[in-house]
Amino acid sequence: MREFNTTGVCIPEEHYMVDTTEKLQQMIKLIEKKKYFTINRGRQYGKTTTIALLERKLAKQYDVVSVSFEGVGSQAFSSDAYFVRQLITLFTDAFAFTDISEERTQQWSNCENLDEYMEKRGDAFDYLSKKITSLCKDNPKEILLFIDEVDKSSDNQIFLHFLGMLRNKYLQGAKGRDFTFKSVILAGVYDIKNLKLKLRPEDEKKYNSPWNVAVDFNVDMSFSSREIETMLLQYEEEHNSGMDTEKISQEIYAYTSGYPYLVSWICKWIDENQNATWSTESIQKAIKELMNSKNCTLLDDLKKNVENNQQLKQLIMNMLYEGKQYTYNVANPVIELGEMFAIFSKREEMLAISNKIFELYLYNYSISVKETEDDFSFPERNQFIENGKLDMELVLTKFQEFIKAEYRKEDGKFIEQQGRLLFLCFLKPIINGTGFYYVEPETRNSERMDIVVSYGMEEFIIELKIWYGAQYRKKGIAQLEKYMNGRNAKRGYLVSFSFLENKKYKAEWMSKDETDFDIFEVVI
Repeated sequence: MREFNTTGVCIPEEHYMVDTTEKLQQMIKLIEKKKYFTINRGRQYGKTTTIALLERKLAKQYDVVSVSFEGVGSQAFSSDAYFVRQLITLFTDAFAFTDISEERTQQWSNCENLDEYMEKRGDAFDYLSKKITSLCKDNPKEILLFIDEVDKSSDNQIFLHFLGMLRNKYLQGAKGRDFTFKSVILAGVYDIKNLKLKLRPEDEKKYNSPWNVAVDFNVDMSFSSREIETMLLQYEEEHNSGMDTEKISQEIYAYTSGYPYLVSWICKWIDENQNATWSTESIQKAIKELMNSKNCTLLDDLKKNVENNQQLKQLIMNMLYEGKQYTYNVANPVIELGEMFAIFSKREEMLAISNKIFELYLYNYSISVKETEDDFSFPERNQFIENGKLDMELVLTKFQEFIKAEYRKEDGKFIEQQGRLLFLCFLKPIINGTGFYYVEPETRNSERMDIVVSYGMEEFIIELKIWYGAQYRKKGIAQLEKYMNGRNAKRGYLVSFSFLENKKYKAEWMSKDETDFDIFEVVI
């Protein structure tokens, strides 16, 4: 019986897998055209599985030398000679899974004359280059080289030397003056052009684009909802759970944007949890469980990457809480870094957080930091819950009282910047453990932000809005009505942060003269 897999390589015979035939075919076309390229995507984005699937598909036609720098110690990068020896060993081990002859393997593995060669020529990579020429020249099959986890090296300058050697062989081979690998694929988080980001400042002057022979890799590695459904259909053939595969795949995509690890994690949790069903509610429960997991290295990396770069952190906070919008531009090194870590993506030419789960995690993390900094004293949670139902009217009324009591001396700028964060800080402990919330990305801008809260069988739509006058209020009502209509919601909630000195605090249901919907309005 197969299972959903979230660790290591996915194997078709053992795991439920998305059908990535179209993606693989795009890569195979590049290989057939003798292209070199880099698969650089965020952590746990399916790179290693993709390499393994390519190797399977191409093994009959080519000799595929597939190696990984995972587990290679820092000593391997201590000198050119040591690196070359380690690489020869890695390649030798990989030859066992190809049709490369025993004789060629022995010739390749023998590097006893390396020291003597270096005494005469002084260049270990020149030695390696000649061995590659000899290997590829008369081999019955063309040879492909796949290197996974290329950014595991501790000294990238030596690895850049290696790439420079491959680059030179590629160019000479194109002129008919050398023999080398037909195609080279590198896989890792860092694109080769970004390896300079990991170099020491004093080494940056050495950086000289050794991989400019590689073509752009534009294959979308994320899963579409249609592709996610191909995996669910495999599951359904074996389990007959009765799930609506189209609906569930669309719902999973809505939260994950097709991030491979997140897709598999949700499916695995639902499959292995006896109380879960293939439903929206179980998807939300799975996401909550993921948020609290102590063993999710992906989310740990997300937090570390944000904390380790204050410019990146500030940009994210501006997007999440102030609704600032930025044009997608990878020429900006901060945006480039965020995209490389899979935090950012492009959405209609604008910069966006790549998926709702990352957004939710970043919200929860910033909420936790804010709670610690301000030492919040929140009202008793039970007063908002009666017979398992959440009283959102009371939540918003108490939030108004909370702001008046705790932040009455703060100026308007503070509330404008912090109001949304303060509301989530207030809301989260109330719904924690039972409820679920997320921010609708399409509505998050400097004027408004829609928060969708699920609690029990009820859904609450809350629009947070900055008060800019009566006309903006009317616009806010119309926006909320449109959003409620799209979600078939019977009730909605409008929270306005007003900075007028003579403002009137309000917490009441709107009259039917103003709206045909049931909307509870709070002015803070």
